[in-house]
Amino acid sequence: MKTLFLITALLCAIPNLFAQKEYRLDSPDGKLTVTVRIDNQITYSLTEGNQTLVAPSPISVQLADGTTWGSGSRLKNVSNRKGNEVIPSPFYKRSEIKDIYNEMTLNFRERFSLIFRMYDEGMAYRFVSNGSKPFKVTNEETAFNFEKDYKTFVPYVKDGKQPIETQFSNSFENTYTHVALSGLNPQRLMFTPIVIEQDNGRKLCIAESDVENYPGMFLINRDGKNSLTSVLAPFPKEKKQGGHNELQILVKEREDYIASCQPKAKLPWRIIVVARNDKELADNDMVYKLATPSRIKDISWIRPGKVAWEWWNHWGIQNVDFKAGVNNETYMHYIDFASRHGIEYVILDEGWAVNLQADLFQVVPEIDLKKLVAYAKQKNVDLILWAGYYAFARDIERVCKHYSELGIKGFKIDFMDRDDQEMVDFHYQAAEIAAKYKLLVDFHGTYKPTGLNRTYPNVINYEAVHGLEQMKWSDIRTDQVTYDVTMPFIRMLAGPIDYTQGAMRNATKRCYAACNDAPMSQGTRCRQLAEYVVFESPLNMLCDSPTNYDREEECTDFIATIPTVWDQTVAMNGEIGKYITMARQKEGVWYVGSLTNWDARTLELDLSFLGAGEWKAEIYSDGINANRLATDYKKTVIDIPASRKLTINMAQGGGCALKISKR
Repeated sequence: MKTLFLITALLCAIPNLFAQKEYRLDSPDGKLTVTVRIDNQITYSLTEGNQTLVAPSPISVQLADGTTWGSGSRLKNVSNRKGNEVIPSPFYKRSEIKDIYNEMTLNFRERFSLIFRMYDEGMAYRFVSNGSKPFKVTNEETAFNFEKDYKTFVPYVKDGKQPIETQFSNSFENTYTHVALSGLNPQRLMFTPIVIEQDNGRKLCIAESDVENYPGMFLINRDGKNSLTSVLAPFPKEKKQGGHNELQILVKEREDYIASCQPKAKLPWRIIVVARNDKELADNDMVYKLATPSRIKDISWIRPGKVAWEWWNHWGIQNVDFKAGVNNETYMHYIDFASRHGIEYVILDEGWAVNLQADLFQVVPEIDLKKLVAYAKQKNVDLILWAGYYAFARDIERVCKHYSELGIKGFKIDFMDRDDQEMVDFHYQAAEIAAKYKLLVDFHGTYKPTGLNRTYPNVINYEAVHGLEQMKWSDIRTDQVTYDVTMPFIRMLAGPIDYTQGAMRNATKRCYAACNDAPMSQGTRCRQLAEYVVFESPLNMLCDSPTNYDREEECTDFIATIPTVWDQTVAMNGEIGKYITMARQKEGVWYVGSLTNWDARTLELDLSFLGAGEWKAEIYSDGINANRLATDYKKTVIDIPASRKLTINMAQGGGCALKISKR
């Protein structure tokens, strides 16, 4: 009987033994390999040579009908293909992108596919439905297991309220916590992108792309192990109007599913960027490359540029004969300033529509929009309007049609503060309808970009960044200077940022203080100039007042004339949390920007990318007294040496900005 039992057990094990299969896919350069193992569950692992970057990690999708893609799933066939194309990217950090990858598609009998793509700079995967019926997703399991207790750079959901379900509604703005995996707070969600430090200077960045008809991904470490797992917001069930000035929709209760999907739905790409050094994180295109191509045929009307902006400086203008505030005289003053400096736009931020009504057709009596539009047109300036989420969402078509016909060129939409499926759907709907009426969209108060700016190029900018607005109310314990040299390696990997730099009142660590009416930046004047190079922002604000800019002619000229989209971008150097240097080129002119943390720093820049010829540089550098007086700077003009080596010095919290052109 014992022998018979053993034989029977072996026979039962044989089908499972043969069902266990592994499939490998290499990056085009052969250095990275993803291994997909199909057993009772599906796992993937990522390696580089003999180094395990991601240990075997399970992935699955649970459906409302009880089916689980990835649990006991039966493989039908596997196909492979190579991709090699050039993607046009007209409103981006480079004019075109080389998209070279290897792809493997695993098709399963349960009517779904699992697609893996390998790039030289990382991997991505997504689930795809092959069924013919709608379906609901109750959960998606995405795990990232690691062999060691690596340190991470993570942005927690800021409030960290309990229970976790209350954290789904948040502003997606926070500084970074640098902590080991085991030290992550098990009760706090993290929003992506996040970075994991590994051996030999290697970094991994977890991100996502092409999030459509689906919620965004949070991460958490619930048990203190060397692992991160996904958490996705369930679909809203019960909601009410409320929040900031009654402009938000607050979720009171959620459904027992995360997404309601149509047949053939493509779930988001889950991305792991692999960087051999930090600067590679600062110039990565995977999120853009994996997004759905443009759905707008004619993009000729889309006009990136800079914006004169009143909210940060609190209408802080002087030497005028009218009371500054929300009125036509004030905005005409901003329009005059923009016109003098060739600035493309002026924004009317919160206040032009009647407060607490969430109705964009109720304009305050102090504002005559028709008159302002006509005045701006005479000055070759266009207007953008701020809009609270609910005021815009309740009647998108009518709002877009009316204000487009009035001559408004775009909307800055604020206070969404969620990324559940309903809110993601709103972003696509807003982008599509705005494009119909040739309107730009700047999504403020929202989640990080996931490629929508490729799919709808009129989506010209995103916030989801701990921007300069925080300096209106945060004390020095909020270390914005360190954030500025951390965020470009992490958040900016996802896409453009509405950071709103350009402060002319600048402060050292000793002198900084929060002030709503007369705000200042942390760090030096040249830091603010360099941020226009380092930060990617196709619609770029000038946060300070015309009065302050008129006092600073040299700095204003640099800011006003710098491009906002680029032909080329080069990440020159950098270390997360310490310093960064970026170079960007437009129509043969190069701009270089460097930032440091609170440590004074000397860097040698390698400008060999300039190529042949004789070049000259305008250099804006921290003054000799900038460690005491953050506004101290000097401008010099030099010839670039034949060696293409240039040494720059930065003060504490400092920066350096260069404009380099042919002699």
